[in-house]
Amino acid sequence: MSVVSAKRLTLFDYVNYTLLGLISLVSLFPFVYVFAVSFTDPKVYVPLEFRLFPEKWSLAAYHYILSTNSFLNALKSTTFVTLIGTVLSLAVSFSFAYALTKKSMPGRRLLLGGVIFTLVFNAGILPNYLLIKELGLLNSLWSLIWSGLTSAWSLIVIKSFLESLPPELEEAGRIDGCTDLGVFWRIVIPLSMPAIATFTLFFAVAYWNTYFNAFIYLSDSHKWTLQVLVKSLVIDSDSNGVGEAGAAGDDAILPQETIRMASIVLAMAPILLAYPFLQKHFAKGVMLGSVKG
Repeated sequence: MSVVSAKRLTLFDYVNYTLLGLISLVSLFPFVYVFAVSFTDPKVYVPLEFRLFPEKWSLAAYHYILSTNSFLNALKSTTFVTLIGTVLSLAVSFSFAYALTKKSMPGRRLLLGGVIFTLVFNAGILPNYLLIKELGLLNSLWSLIWSGLTSAWSLIVIKSFLESLPPELEEAGRIDGCTDLGVFWRIVIPLSMPAIATFTLFFAVAYWNTYFNAFIYLSDSHKWTLQVLVKSLVIDSDSNGVGEAGAAGDDAILPQETIRMASIVLAMAPILLAYPFLQKHFAKGVMLGSVKG
């Protein structure tokens, strides 16, 4: 029997676990309420009535939202930004970080100093907006990708992780005739799968939840991301729906609250479904990148 399993729980442990359990339950209440309202039949929905379970289940709100042009356009925009942005961010971050690990690379100290400088100082909203404008990316989905392609924190963590890999493997690859690109692709990348899985999650969540950049860079409502559309539905008082319904029918009159909650659930669902598949790499990837072994 291990020391941990043989340890007796004290009164503090019981109180601590009880409080943590209660806090977790309280934190889940808003999510449960959102799910309950989104699945509530519009005919039995009562405004401002708190229910953890729908009185009568219905998919009417989801059917309505998924049949509207504005939601489908926002879903396409968010999916495009997330998929393309995540791939490009991984490529740029790992290739740049790998180059920073090479002490023989000319200008390495200057580049590394520039990365650390951006970690401490940020240009701000207005210079970033002017930069995007001068690049001709305003009102383009590419503005959401190029403006957040990588970050100083990501580069430093990935660099620390790559430096923890055994250098003998790279030397063996070069002896076998691999070029620098071949060593990176055939040796470094396969060994970096835990970190790649971790940063895939980081980048995908960041791009999927992009709101502020989309709000200031995109003026065309047809190019809005899901987060901007959901904000318009939930917060804006003049929001009456998500667009013209293509299949809901003219006689379908739905409470705005059920539509808002259903849009929130649809915006959260992809990340909630993808996270469990990458969770096992999450802690390992971050720890390997934080301490050089």
